[in-house]
Amino acid sequence: MTDNGELWRWPASDIADAVRTGKITATAATESALERMEAVNPSLNAVVVKTASEALQTAATVDGMVAAGKDPGVLAGVPVTIKTNVDQAGHATSNGLRLQKDLIAEIDSPLVANMRNAGAVIIGRTNTPAFSLRWFTRNSLFGTTKNPRDFSLTPGGSSGGAASAAASGIGAVAHGTDIAGSIRYPAYACGIHGIRPTFGRVPAVNFTGPDRNIGGQLMAVSGPLARTVNDLRISFAAMSRPDIRDSWYVPAPADQPDLAKRAAICINPDGLDTDPRVAAALKAAAEELKAAGWTVDEVDCPPLRPAVTMQLILWMAEFQGAGAEAVEREDDPDAKFVFEQLQRHAAKDGETSLERVLWALRERATLVRAWQAFLSEYPVVLLPVSGEPPFPDQLDVSSEATFDRVAEAQLTQIALPVVGVPAMTVTIDMDDGPLGVQLVGPRYREDVLFAAGEVLERARPVVNPVDPAG
Repeated sequence: MTDNGELWRWPASDIADAVRTGKITATAATESALERMEAVNPSLNAVVVKTASEALQTAATVDGMVAAGKDPGVLAGVPVTIKTNVDQAGHATSNGLRLQKDLIAEIDSPLVANMRNAGAVIIGRTNTPAFSLRWFTRNSLFGTTKNPRDFSLTPGGSSGGAASAAASGIGAVAHGTDIAGSIRYPAYACGIHGIRPTFGRVPAVNFTGPDRNIGGQLMAVSGPLARTVNDLRISFAAMSRPDIRDSWYVPAPADQPDLAKRAAICINPDGLDTDPRVAAALKAAAEELKAAGWTVDEVDCPPLRPAVTMQLILWMAEFQGAGAEAVEREDDPDAKFVFEQLQRHAAKDGETSLERVLWALRERATLVRAWQAFLSEYPVVLLPVSGEPPFPDQLDVSSEATFDRVAEAQLTQIALPVVGVPAMTVTIDMDDGPLGVQLVGPRYREDVLFAAGEVLERARPVVNPVDPAG
């Protein structure tokens, strides 16, 4: 550990333990994180809404609980950030949109309430692209977020602000959302860790608007990004507490039977042209698991490309009517270009219609069955996070050709949410920029991913947090 002036460097688990035992105060941890935010956020634009006064009030409440002999929770006094596409009482659920800059939430989303109830201290809200629609983070409301490790690289998206904040020490844990890689890819790009939980595992509802259409309901999840796997573990435990307000919430037990230490490695899933550097990271991860007593087989995984088609159909159905009108009204250049490209890709398989949506939902059941059978044999699957190392920033909106290159590389990001399984990014190599691997597991078995991730983390520790590299 470091002195109290650099509490922003501490992992969440260390902060919470020290607060609960009275070694430090939640106020001191919060003040340190706020000072770090003032020092580095101007160059990163990761946090776009600061909540300093609220945070200090919360920290004082946590300190009062400790003084009274009460346990504030698993995240006692831990500074955290919340993404701007999720309801936080008293703040706009902007989702990167000028259209929603005054859409003020009256009550917290269940996951935000869960984090507060676990003792977390919310220090700010993080940036996202317009509509949370890209693997890059820029919008016409708040501007561009930078990757603290390398300003020439994307910080990822749509939880780019979250990953940039966590990687640079603005909070120990960041909340993110993921419908097509928006947790896993920013963690990869910024050299930290992030988990997309099983669909239905973390309760999340935005009461500022109507419920989403079926595609969003089935695939959008919330989860944590952090600098250590253990911090993912404890923040996931906090986020996943029951809340019946989420219609899809599944109260899966935290303690489940041990599974065999058996993993599959798929370097070129469904024909993905995986960059040699990404392939090398996967092979290195496989060797670390083997050294820890795991059996690892190189095999082909079930199909992924059909799931991409399903995603596109459901995305475009989600944006029909009012959604497409909102894209036009927002008039964000990036969002308009990306929406046009998604329409172009979706049109390759026929126009979106009720019949196509029903086809996608029917075929999804078949694909889920295939993946469940595979994961019953291999409780952990090693996959590329992306077919390429982190992209140059704004690559996707440079041209149709570069958009297609990005979309192809993101095969696993787009496809896995359709199956509804948990998936986690673990950073393992920083010698030539961030590189990580993706761990996929059976539904409701995030514990298996944490166990495998900790093996990789111990073998290849990453130095975090970092100062903005410029």
